[in-house]
Amino acid sequence: MKVRPLHDRLLVRRVEEKETAGGGIIIPDTAKEKPMEGKVVAVGNGRLLENGTKLALDVKVGDRILFGKYSGTEITIDGEDVVIVREDEVLAIMG
Repeated sequence: MKVRPLHDRLLVRRVEEKETAGGGIIIPDTAKEKPMEGKVVAVGNGRLLENGTKLALDVKVGDRILFGKYSGTEITIDGEDVVIVREDEVLAIMG
């Protein structure tokens, strides 16, 4: 996959959740909520400030992040579903 997001955007692959609930009940795909956790696949160059300087991103490729349930834009690249989110939509970096 050769895609590089622009400016302060991140390309994120969602982390799949478990398919069974605590009691062993299998949850069908239609009833699952979209995970809010993902792994950063690619990052942009940084945010361009009003004075013309670039502010580097805090998020790096390989980071596991949490983002809002309805954040970003979902796209399909090479048959794989990914999400493009802005850095300000990232809620946390998981360590």
